[in-house]
Amino acid sequence: MIIGQATLRCRCLTDATKLVLDVRDLSIRSVSINGTDCDFRIAPNVYTFFGSKMSVYLPPQFQKAGTILQVTVSYGTSPEATALQWMKKEQTADKKMPYLFSQCQAIHARSIVPCMDTPSVKSTYEAEVTVPTGMTCLMSAIGQGSKGDDETTTFFYKQPVAIPSYLIAIVVGCLEKRDISDRCAVWAEPSVVDKAHWEFAETEDILASAEEIAGKYIWGRYDMVCLPPSFPFGGMENPCLTFLTPTLIAGDRSLVSVIAHEIAHSWSGNLVTNSSWEHFWLNEGFTMFIERKICGRLVSEDYRQFMAFNGWTNSLIPAVYEQFTPTHQFTKLIQDHTNVDPDVAFSCVPYEKGSALLFYLEQKLGGSEVFEAYLKDYLKTFAHQAIDSWQWKDHLYKYFADQKEVLDSINFDIWFNGVGMPPEKPNYGQSMVEACEVLLKKWLDADEHTVGDLTGDDYYAMQPLQQIELLSQLWQHNPPIEHWKLDALNKLYKLNESQNSELLLNWLRLCIKSKWEACIPKALDFVNSQGRLKFCRPIYRDLAQWPVANKKARDVYLKGRSQMHPITAEMIAKDLHIRHSTHTVCF
Repeated sequence: MIIGQATLRCRCLTDATKLVLDVRDLSIRSVSINGTDCDFRIAPNVYTFFGSKMSVYLPPQFQKAGTILQVTVSYGTSPEATALQWMKKEQTADKKMPYLFSQCQAIHARSIVPCMDTPSVKSTYEAEVTVPTGMTCLMSAIGQGSKGDDETTTFFYKQPVAIPSYLIAIVVGCLEKRDISDRCAVWAEPSVVDKAHWEFAETEDILASAEEIAGKYIWGRYDMVCLPPSFPFGGMENPCLTFLTPTLIAGDRSLVSVIAHEIAHSWSGNLVTNSSWEHFWLNEGFTMFIERKICGRLVSEDYRQFMAFNGWTNSLIPAVYEQFTPTHQFTKLIQDHTNVDPDVAFSCVPYEKGSALLFYLEQKLGGSEVFEAYLKDYLKTFAHQAIDSWQWKDHLYKYFADQKEVLDSINFDIWFNGVGMPPEKPNYGQSMVEACEVLLKKWLDADEHTVGDLTGDDYYAMQPLQQIELLSQLWQHNPPIEHWKLDALNKLYKLNESQNSELLLNWLRLCIKSKWEACIPKALDFVNSQGRLKFCRPIYRDLAQWPVANKKARDVYLKGRSQMHPITAEMIAKDLHIRHSTHTVCF
C-alpha cells in the first residue's frame, strides 16, 4: 500500500459549503482544512469503476468566495488499487527487488490520491516519497534530490507545470540510469538498461524534430523508464518521465515511432488536453498526426504517408469491423461515456480516425507547410487548457477564415458523430505500398510447386513497417492462407523468431485466422510473456473464437492473471467472458 497524506491547495471560486473529490477504495483516516479538523462523507457510486464521491464539508469560516483552502487528507491505498501494480522481485527482470508502477489514465488516479479525477482540472504537484534504501523512486516530475539512511530513502519531486490527475505517475524499483543527452535519459533494471539505451539512443533527435513542428519543449527533462513486460500500453506520456513497454526493444530501433508518439504528447495531451474522455481524439488524433510528422522529417515524406496508410488499413479497419462493429457507438470520434468506463471504450479509433481527419484537413487547406503553421497556433492558443471538439472547430474556422467555403464543404457532423469508417479517406501516397502489393501477389499466386522459388530478397529490402503491412494484407485476404504456405512464410522469413513484437502480432493473427494449429504454442507464449493490451487482446479474442484453442487460451489467462496488471486482467476477462476478480500481489 501507499500510506501518507495529500494536501490539496484550492480556492473557492464562489461561496461553497463542501469540496467534492473522487476516491476509489481509499482508507481515509482524517481530513483538515487550514489546520481545522472537518467532517467528510464517502458515497459509493452504483458503477463501481467510478469509485466513490468524497464530500469534504467546509467549516463556516472557510466558505466565502476567494478563500484559499489547504485541504489535508491522511489516507492509505487499498492493496487492490487499480492504478498500481505491485510486483514481487521474482516477477522482475533481475529478480533483485520488488517493483511498483502506476497507470492513472483514464480514471485511476482516484485509487491512489483523493483528487478531482478529470482531465478538465489541472494542477501542479510536489511529492515526498519514502521507500526502502536501495530502491529508486521516479515520478512524472523534476527530481529535487533525496536523503536517507540505512533503512529508508526519501525522494523529492516537483512538477511546476499544471497537469491533469491522469498524468500523476510513480515507479519504484531497482533502477539504473543512462544519459542520452543533456535533457534525455533512460531508466531500467540493470540487465535491461543498456539494451534500452541503445534502442532509444535517437530520442534527442526525435525531441528536436518535434520542437520544429510544435514549438519549444517546456517540461525541462524528457526521461524514460522501461517497465516490466506487464505494463499494459506501448507507452504512457507521463510528463518528464515517459513509461515504455520492453516490447519496443526489437534490437534494430524499428519500433521507436512510439517514442515519437509519446514525445508528441508533450504538446497534444499534456499541454493541450481533452476536457473529457469523450473527446479523447483531441489527445490521440493530434498526437498520431504529430508523431507521423516527426517520422516524416527523420525518415521521409513517403514514410509519413505510409505510416498513415498503415494506420488506416492495419488499425482503424480492424477496430471498426472486428473489435466493434460499423454501427457501434465507440466507433464515433465524439463518444457518449454516460455511465461508461473509459477503459472499456478504449481503442485505436480516436487515434486513427482523429489523425485521418487532420490529414484530410491538411490536404484540403493547402498542404503541409500551411497546416504546420496552423498546428503551432492551435497549440499556442490552447496551451495549459482543457478543451472539447467544438472549441477546436471554432478555432479552426477562425484561423482559416479565408477558407470558410472549404471548411463548410466538410461534413464535421458525420466526422464527429458518425459511426463506422470516416466519411472521407485522405489521399495517402502509395510509393511504399506498391512493394508490399507486389510481394503479396507473389505469395498469393504461388502454388506448392513454385513457392520454393521465392527468395527473401524482396522482404528483407523492406522497412519493418512494410513487412508488417505485408502480413496484414495476407491476414485480410479471403479465403485464409493455406497451411503449407504459412509454413513456407515462416521458414523463409523466420517469423516465429522475430524480436519485433508488432510483426509477431500480425504473423500470429494470420496463422490463427487460417486455423494453423502449429501456431497455438507460440501464440500462448506471446500473450503470456507480456501484458500489452494492443497485443494480448486481439490474440486472446482470436483464440477464444477457435474451438481448438479456446480452452487453452482460458487456462493460460486463469493461470497468469494474478501476475497481470489490473487493467489488462479486467479487459481480457471481458473478452473471454470470464468473471474477473482482483488478485492481490504485494511485497
